[in-house]
Amino acid sequence: MGEVFSDFARLQQMLDFEAALACAEAQCGVIPSKAAQAISSKCQAKMIDAGELSAATAASLNPAIPLVKQLTALVAKDNPEAAEFVHWGATSQDANDTGLILQVRKALDIIDSDVTALCRHLAALAQHYRSTPIAAHTLMQQAVPTTFGLKVAGWLDAMNRHRERLAQTRRRVLVLQFGGAAGTLAALQNKRLQVAGALAAELRLELPSLPWHSHRDRIAELATTLGLCTGTLGKIARDISLHMQTEIAEVFEAAGPGRGGSSAMPHKRNPVSCGIVLSAATRIPGLVSTMLSAMVQEDERGLGNWQAEWETLPEIFRLTGGALKQMAAIIPHLEVDAVRMKRNLEVTSGLIFAEAVTAALAPKIGKAAARELVETASRKAADLRKNLREILAQDRTVIEHLTIEDLDNLFMPVNYLGAAEEFVDRVIHATNVD
Repeated sequence: MGEVFSDFARLQQMLDFEAALACAEAQCGVIPSKAAQAISSKCQAKMIDAGELSAATAASLNPAIPLVKQLTALVAKDNPEAAEFVHWGATSQDANDTGLILQVRKALDIIDSDVTALCRHLAALAQHYRSTPIAAHTLMQQAVPTTFGLKVAGWLDAMNRHRERLAQTRRRVLVLQFGGAAGTLAALQNKRLQVAGALAAELRLELPSLPWHSHRDRIAELATTLGLCTGTLGKIARDISLHMQTEIAEVFEAAGPGRGGSSAMPHKRNPVSCGIVLSAATRIPGLVSTMLSAMVQEDERGLGNWQAEWETLPEIFRLTGGALKQMAAIIPHLEVDAVRMKRNLEVTSGLIFAEAVTAALAPKIGKAAARELVETASRKAADLRKNLREILAQDRTVIEHLTIEDLDNLFMPVNYLGAAEEFVDRVIHATNVD
């Protein structure tokens, strides 16, 4: 991402726009073919004086104006006539925005690759632990049994939705920006739409219905989609780090030399990659807010709002890309302790099966009575530090309606997993990562 959004890459993509514009205009008979060739030969970022461009940008409010000036001078050295046709009929925002879209296309390719890899790893993990019991947690407390596979399937299901969002956003955002001074392309006279179509084809971008200089919903949607994706990565990182806690110790990031240690406590195994992902998930919402705020632009060209996007969107891409890379590295090497998961199902001394017992008694004595009975038994078990099953086995009402074998079955995690395994299967089936 650093390379895609480097200053050098930014310049080159803007110059790619200028070269493509000259070629498109030559194809349409707007400028001479020799002029297009002369212009294209100088559209190389290494020929641009970056220091001079940087200084001039501060005075011109955007880099395209001094860039076109330098490009024109470079062309004029060899072909003064061709220099007259540099940037013909375009405006500075056309070069800036289309250059950005060319960068975004490369960045989305990276994002798509890592999202696909992550989904593939998550699908394999969900399948492997499809039936492995683990305590579900609600409001930070043990709730009922579930499976680790279902927890992972939840992560995967969300990432599948992000793949869909990214694909839809890609179609909307990878479009040409070409409108000239105020979005009318008036300078190109009767060749304006022909040139626009040829330019879009040259750059392999879609041609939108009209220029979008001050309509920034595409860019804001892109930022928001990346923000949503990173939010899910943060949720996954939060889950993993919680289950790495000493008292839970059910899953772990892979260990390695110099990884996850502490400068003061040699015994520690910290969730370092999760920390990186969580830091990205914490920073991105504010950046997305900036992009949403920047949508409110004046008339046909915005002042200040548009410029606010320039550093913000690349930073969102960097953070999302970094978080994705970390998570794609965590998941295939995640260490899972199924034995500890089973042991943790026992820490409440049977209270985790209270709902199962209530559900079994409800058809026999009524829902309200069943709930009251089990709630009273649960308090008694906690007060006496006994297993809930032991307390229930001594209750006359329970024994009238449930056999000892029934109680035994109710206190087995595998008998109260509901549709966990079916849900895992459904998510895996819906995951297309070929």
